[in-house]
Amino acid sequence: MINNAGTMPLAFLADHVDAATAWSRCIDINIKGTLNGMIAVHDQMYSQGRGHIVNLSSIYGNGPVAGAAVYGATNAAVNTMSEAFRVETQGTIKVTIVKPTGVPGTGLGSGVINPAAVVGILGQNMAEYGAVFAALGEGRTDEVDLDPESIGYAVLDPQHVVDQILHAIDQPWGVSVGDITIRATGDRYIL
Repeated sequence: MINNAGTMPLAFLADHVDAATAWSRCIDINIKGTLNGMIAVHDQMYSQGRGHIVNLSSIYGNGPVAGAAVYGATNAAVNTMSEAFRVETQGTIKVTIVKPTGVPGTGLGSGVINPAAVVGILGQNMAEYGAVFAALGEGRTDEVDLDPESIGYAVLDPQHVVDQILHAIDQPWGVSVGDITIRATGDRYIL
């Protein structure tokens, strides 16, 4: 089972008036949705003697990030719930946490409340990142930024996330990929 629902309402805590509704929705979808998905398959997987749950998280769940307090907390919760589920069902249900960096093709960025809040994940690379995405939007992107065969590849395609999920699923039953981070090598994220 793959839990892949999520929202990303990036905003600073000072944006709370504008972000409160989106943050509540984020908590409901990212935490409760993942929990409900795991619970929904637990009994069947346990009774059949094996199963595999793949939970999509994010690098934002790895630690505190300015502009992503709520979004990061929901991903940290997904990581913690996943690991607890793995420990409780060890030897019966495999659990994989997938932590992509930015994947523009998913549309997840459309939920951002304050665009300046991406600074926490970009730091000193903010201006360069902005230039790459401005060029992308204007159709004048450098081929290096879009070529996954290039070390400068900057825009991770959703298919690469799918490929890594399939890699985790395709392991023998006795082998579990517990945690995977997927990034474009030139994505400019500092985490």
